Amino acid sequence: MPAVARVASDSNSLALARPPGGQAVADSSFASVFKNAISSVAEMGRKSDAQTRAAATGKANIVDVVTAVSETEVAIDAVVAVRDRVIQAYEDIMKMPI
Repeated sequence: MPAVARVASDSNSLALARPPGGQAVADSSFASVFKNAISSVAEMGRKSDAQTRAAATGKANIVDVVTAVSETEVAIDAVVAVRDRVIQAYEDIMKMPI
């Protein structure tokens, strides 16, 4: 699964909660979805760092290291793109006449 799809699916699945009644309730706040995406990217970074350390000691395949680092890079690029778009939207709103 591509990293962007994984981040999107992770953030969507983390945004859903099951109350004791059993019905799924979506936490639709942008902040919580973005926070979950950031956590997912951070976890991917930790895994790619672990792969890199394992490769340095000869315990991992270099292909796995390159794949993990590439997936992390794509996920970071996606989060940065969303952040940039949010900042642009904020700036556009601040320029609007009242």
